[in-house]
Amino acid sequence: MSVARGVDRPLRRVAMISVHTSPLDRPGTGDAGGMNVYVVELARRLARRGVEVDVFTRATSSELEPLVHAEDGVRVQHVTAGPFEGLAKADLPAQLCAFAREVLRTEASHEPGWYDAVHSHYWLSGQVGALARDRWGVPLVHSMHTMAKVKNASLADGDTPEPAVRVIGEEQVVAAADLLIANTDDEARELVEHYDADPALVEVVAPGVDLDLFTPTDRDAARSRLGIAPDKHLLVFVGRIQPLKAPDVLVRAAAQMLQRDPGLAGRLEVAVVGGPSGSGLERPTALVELAADLGLGDAVRFVPPVERAGLVDWYAAADAVCVPSYNESFGLVAAEAQAVGTPVVAAAVGGLRSVVRHDESGLLVPGHDPADYAAALGRVIGEPGLRERLAAGAVRSAGRFSWEHTADATLAAYRSAARRRREDLLARAEMMGR
Repeated sequence: MSVARGVDRPLRRVAMISVHTSPLDRPGTGDAGGMNVYVVELARRLARRGVEVDVFTRATSSELEPLVHAEDGVRVQHVTAGPFEGLAKADLPAQLCAFAREVLRTEASHEPGWYDAVHSHYWLSGQVGALARDRWGVPLVHSMHTMAKVKNASLADGDTPEPAVRVIGEEQVVAAADLLIANTDDEARELVEHYDADPALVEVVAPGVDLDLFTPTDRDAARSRLGIAPDKHLLVFVGRIQPLKAPDVLVRAAAQMLQRDPGLAGRLEVAVVGGPSGSGLERPTALVELAADLGLGDAVRFVPPVERAGLVDWYAAADAVCVPSYNESFGLVAAEAQAVGTPVVAAAVGGLRSVVRHDESGLLVPGHDPADYAAALGRVIGEPGLRERLAAGAVRSAGRFSWEHTADATLAAYRSAARRRREDLLARAEMMGR
């Protein structure tokens, strides 16, 4: 393969690798979450800029079409690797060779030089992406989304640590990538501190929010559509039900709010929108049992995952959206809720510190003591004028994030990675020629 391949050639096609979860899956249950939204929204925006995107993901059902045209310029390829059902994420490392083989076989059916870059998401995909990069002679750009070392440093009580195989795999991917995309400055710092990433190879590109979908929405109208009384104090959690996301913190906080102010009885309601995921699957009814044990009864409503358009009403109907996660690389739920015009009460961790502006678009809470969340949420629903002030700031804060900016910055990152790879190959060729 020529070292000069691709010089000054515009980006035409990108292979995105998302082994363990499909961009077509509904976020909020299983392994589907913010990363799914990231992949599909970025792919759409790249396609609208004339870059075709093929997303390779593992097939989890024999009923899935091998190739799905998600929209113009975006194709999702369902790769057969291992049994369709019954494989947990922890089982997937054993299927990476089979997955990589099918990805390489797909590319081999095209003319040489079909893809101009590989963008892998999560460490499993990075392992496949590194192999494809070497075979195709194109740059590998990798997004971690979450990191084992960071998660293990801030585990929820009773949660399961990430295994050594993931830690080692992430270290290998960081060493192999031509460029790493971090969601925030904090994540960039963590890549350098925990994984010895070269700072020159880390680019910060914030994810976006669909500002056409998530727009300021009338609260009373949203409540009417959802069947929620106008006089309720509604607190909402959106996301996967697992210890990492800490929905139990909100439930416990609600119980403390009722203890502090018995007058809230019958007026306070908590909605948990999402389904069990990850280690939460070990006790899928644990949160329901907790609400019952705390005597919350009908004060907590459990809502299965809804389509993204349906989330607008849940965000808008809320007095506050609570994001008490132990770690978030970005905090998409917080950004979406703010775009709708709803204040966010969030843990002061990871990307949430970048998304939520304390006392301007929401309130950041140090730690995970339910008493602290009860106090913060109590302020939002009880302090005169606070919710209105935070709601106005929430819309302004969310306006900083758009998928258009994300796509433009990601394209620039691809081009930067391609230049660096060419320069590296030329340098190596020069050294070998001496």
